Amino acid sequence: MAAREAAKWLSSKGIEVKTEAQLAPVVGLSPASREELAQSDLVVAFGGDGTLIRAAHICSELGTPILGVYFGRFGFVTQCDPKDVQSSIEKFLAKEYSLETRMMIQADLVRGDQVVATLHNLNESVLQRTVTDRMLTFDVEVNGSPLTRYPADGVMVSTPTGSTGYNLSAGGPVVDPNIEALILTAVAPHTLSARPLVLGPKNKITLKLDSGGDSVLSGDGQTRLHLLKGDEVRIQKSPRMTNLVSVADQDFLEKLRYRLLWSKSVIGNDPE
Repeated sequence: MAAREAAKWLSSKGIEVKTEAQLAPVVGLSPASREELAQSDLVVAFGGDGTLIRAAHICSELGTPILGVYFGRFGFVTQCDPKDVQSSIEKFLAKEYSLETRMMIQADLVRGDQVVATLHNLNESVLQRTVTDRMLTFDVEVNGSPLTRYPADGVMVSTPTGSTGYNLSAGGPVVDPNIEALILTAVAPHTLSARPLVLGPKNKITLKLDSGGDSVLSGDGQTRLHLLKGDEVRIQKSPRMTNLVSVADQDFLEKLRYRLLWSKSVIGNDPE
């Protein structure tokens, strides 16, 4: 496997290599805690965007660089193909690389004027109904002022990086990840007036459950927190950032063209 081969090559160069505890027996490496991984010079994530997002949760507090190796389906965030792993790491070691700094969002779960939990997410924070609950009604405030009320399955705030994730499936806009913005999107809204909204990064969004029912706060699909009556979720730009290693010119628009099959024509000859 690519991870094992990369680890063997790095070890042969006298570079210490460790991995997550559950993968250590498979890759044949010593296990490392999340704290140890975060203190690495480089974290290499083999997989799709979900794997890289998990790495971002580990690395973002210290800003540890991440090299994403594309093994997934879409790979909007990953940076290199499996065949280029060795050459990409060589460029990193030779300092022939650049860092793409990606904005993250902070979601605070507030209960009785006290923050009881905080999530830092690369893609999105979603306040949504539980699987067995009915449609709910969500109040949305921006900078303390009421904005709208959504009868929906949920409300999502995503980053430009996350615009090609759950936000895209929910009908939200695709936003260039090189800019900073907060993208507000209703999930399966039961109203024709609901429209996605792109806000500047300095805005603060508050989400509240207006109707009775059970709801959960989800972060990047990795964390789920159940809300109690009267809870609210406050979302803003996070002080944390995700640093992605870039060793080649892979334009975001080119990724869109190929990942979304825009390079293929459904009515005639391919544009190529």
